Amino acid sequence: IVWIPDPDAVWVSAVLLQDYSPGQKQLLLQLTEGKEVCYPVESSADLPPPGNPDMLEGENDLTALSFLHEPAVLHNLRVRFLDYSSIYTYCGIVLVAINPYDQLPIYGEEVIDAYSGQDMGDMEPHIFSVAEEAYRTMTRSGKNQSIIISGESGSGKTVSAKFTMRYFAVVGGAAQQTSVEERVLASNPIMESIGNAKTTRNDNSSRFGKYIEIGFGGKGDIIGANMRTYLLEKSRVVFQRCRFPVLMICRTWSALAMPSPF
Repeated sequence: IVWIPDPDAVWVSAVLLQDYSPGQKQLLLQLTEGKEVCYPVESSADLPPPGNPDMLEGENDLTALSFLHEPAVLHNLRVRFLDYSSIYTYCGIVLVAINPYDQLPIYGEEVIDAYSGQDMGDMEPHIFSVAEEAYRTMTRSGKNQSIIISGESGSGKTVSAKFTMRYFAVVGGAAQQTSVEERVLASNPIMESIGNAKTTRNDNSSRFGKYIEIGFGGKGDIIGANMRTYLLEKSRVVFQRCRFPVLMICRTWSALAMPSPF
């Protein structure tokens, strides 16, 4: 099985009907609907990307695929999203997320409890697993940790940051009437009033990067948080697709030496 470009579906799978020989100028392929096509090749560098075995379809870590290329990644993400109803997939230590544009019941406190204290490899891919890895490394080593949340306009960066802070608020014991993530994100409307602009994919797209710093005490409890902006896109270009990431810092502070910013 190989992948060939398609003007509508971007990539479609096809079965190779004959072996390739050096110097051959075309391949005889059969599409999934049974149609036979001739695929032109000038050299071995023009050969279509090979497909992965069926046993690896829907793999939760892209690095486990035998062949890792664009069509393999897109197909695996599509299978996990449509067939497994999973919006998260690992790519090594990176978590790939697909915005479902819908509310999913996978962010409750019972899910937080399930991921608390677990290794990334022991659980299904989830934003809570990444947050747990950063939190546990910070508490054990006493060193600051960073989580970078990046993506295109409308990909769900702000919501992902909110779920990450919600996880820290629960495991870090922020048992206050107004949670930490709500206080931090409450400043969004003010910043958005001067930093948002319409783009081709989002009518209300933030054109600046957000730097969120969360302070933890010696026992791993949240004692405060700061938010500031950086790399403000002053020109507010409508058609620019490059997005600035969200950088989240998990910082260990001494509760006696550093009072809460709140």
